[in-house]
This record gives sequence, structure tokens and C-alpha cells, in this order.
Amino acid sequence: MINFISPASGAKLTLQNKELIADNGEKFPVVNGVPRFVPADNYASAFGLQWKNFAKTQLDSFNGTKISQERLERCLGFSIEQLKGKNLLEVGSGAGRFTELFMKGGAHVHTIDLSVAVEVNKENIGNAENYAVAQASVYELPFPKQSFDVVICLGVIQHTPSSEKTIDALWQMVKPGGLLVIDHYIWRLGYYFNPATYWRLVLKEMKPATSKKIVDVLTAVFFPFHWAFRNVPALDWLVKRVSPVMCYMQLHPEMSKQEHYEWARLDTNDSLTDYYKHLRTTAQIKTELKKIGGKNIWINEGGNGVEARCEK
Repeated sequence: MINFISPASGAKLTLQNKELIADNGEKFPVVNGVPRFVPADNYASAFGLQWKNFAKTQLDSFNGTKISQERLERCLGFSIEQLKGKNLLEVGSGAGRFTELFMKGGAHVHTIDLSVAVEVNKENIGNAENYAVAQASVYELPFPKQSFDVVICLGVIQHTPSSEKTIDALWQMVKPGGLLVIDHYIWRLGYYFNPATYWRLVLKEMKPATSKKIVDVLTAVFFPFHWAFRNVPALDWLVKRVSPVMCYMQLHPEMSKQEHYEWARLDTNDSLTDYYKHLRTTAQIKTELKKIGGKNIWINEGGNGVEARCEK
């Protein structure tokens, strides 16, 4: 495992009385068993509340599907078993939908999130010798640069202040011969004709608890129409023109009505309350990976939008 360091000075840290302390006097609190390198309240607070309310919804081990594993292995380009023994950094871990799969694959898992979702992640994963979790920023990571065989960031980059700056920060953590795996929302003209776009402009400025209540009401109102017309293309199209609710009934027909409802609540909250939302084309992502020096670049339109990986 890679030991924590001070993001500011790079000094080594040791645990003393629920604090990580450096010889130069720097101190970082350890709260509920999780090191904290950023303030608890930040632009990702809505995500923290989200994962506390949907702690297990997207975990394959909980919902009985392989939705997360299939997405993860497609992005990696190999099975999770091939992660065994590798030092892996996961940025933006949320409740742990992918973290549990890294653990299952036998990786040495180092996972961070900007929000208090780290507490949910730890509750879901537990204690293990090959697992370390911290609340930290991608721009101030508490690990030495060029330390990881695999650096992975799924469902996150578009929600940070700068997509390009975030990709560069992730790249700095990849060691020579290592792999960077990312995805990003794709640019599409239809985004500007989606009612969710305009609901978000209002909801993202509210307190997370307030915006979540509104999202729950919206989901309760519109979901029945999505469900009723899921197999009627013309009416399904019409509902999607007026509803801000995110649904995946055609994509995942194997899920029950209640499971779809919970995913709709979760992803609608995600879509309508994120403080930052960037869109990029496949060409822009490929250009950025070339710019940082990525080799053997793989780009795919699918999943969250644009999926990509490259080697250092």
C-alpha cells in the first residue's frame, strides 16, 4: 500500500491520536476512521448527501446485477481479476460501486472522494489490509506522484471545476507503464433541449437537503409516466420532452420497477444538483490524452458518454 503524505508539502504522515501528523507540524484529522484533507462542506456536498441516501443502490453485490462490473471491465479493457496485486487509485469513489469490485479483483485499493461519501464507502467496504480511503481533492492528492499502476476516475471529471486540469492531475499519479482510465459526459446538442438542463440551473444553487426534496417530488410525479409508456415509443419520447427524470428502462430491462424507481431518484438527483457539469466530444478527450503524453489511447462512446484509457 502507498502511505498518505501531506498534499501541500509531500511530508510523510503518521497516525497519532486520531490525527495524521507530519514532522513539520502539519496535521490532518481522522474522523470516523477516515483521514480528511479537505473541509467537510464543499461544492460536492450534494453528492455526499446523495450517497448517504443511496448507500447501496448501485452496488452489484446489493442489486444482484453486473451493471457496474460490465461498465468497469469495458473501461479497463480487461477483467477485474487482472488487478490483483496492483496499486490502484480511485478518484471520486462515492458509495463504492466500483471500489467493491477493485477489492474483489485483489487490487491494493486507494480511494478518495471530495465529499462525505467516503463514510458510506468505508461502511460498505469495511476494514481490509488492501484498502485505504480518504476525503481529499483531486487537485491535492495525498499520495506521491507516479505511484500507481492504475488510476481510475469514472463518473466524476465532468463535475470538477476543470475537466482538463483534473485529467492532468490524475495523469501525474500514474507511474511509467501504468494505466489511466476515465470517462466524461459527451457533448450533444440535445442537452440544451432537455428540461433537466433548466431545472438544474435552479436546484444546484439550493442547499442539498432542499434540492433533494424537490427531486424526490419530481421523480414521484414523472416516473409513473416513464414506466407506463416505456414500451410505447411515441409516448415515451413525449414524456422525455417534458420530464427532467433520468430513467434507464430500455437500457436495463432486467431491473424491477422498484429498482428503476430508486435509480431514477438517485440519478435525477445527480443530474439536477451537480454544481459543475462539463461536456466534451470524443475528439476533445482524445486531444487531451495526447497532450498529456498518453500512449495506446482507447476511446469509446458509451456508458457515461465518452470512455477512454491510455498508458504512460
